[in-house]
Amino acid sequence: MSKQFQASQPIYLQIVDRICRQIVRNELLPSEKLPSVREMALQCGVNPNTIQRTYSELERMGIVETKRGQGTFVCENGNAVQELKLKLQSEIITNFVKDMKEMGLSEAEMLLGVKRHLKKIAEESHD
Repeated sequence: MSKQFQASQPIYLQIVDRICRQIVRNELLPSEKLPSVREMALQCGVNPNTIQRTYSELERMGIVETKRGQGTFVCENGNAVQELKLKLQSEIITNFVKDMKEMGLSEAEMLLGVKRHLKKIAEESHD
């Protein structure tokens, strides 16, 4: 999980985002135990306090739960994962539309571009 961090956003939020994306992609499954705070800090190359803050934020979001003496686990709540997926989808689409508008593209041009891209991906996967 050791990747470069962006200066534009707090590190703990970047790690929250990475973990959320792993959950959405089913790389982390419901009831799966996350690494200990110290272990995750070593993996990410950050201070354990940063990971503690990360886990606290994930718990506040209802994505993970901490069981005293056992560790931190991905919640089994399917609704929370679905809501997370929709939230991430909305953020990605919002950024995409903003970038395309800044390039001067119309809604029709954006849709055409997306359709062309999806068609290209479909053709490549059949090769």
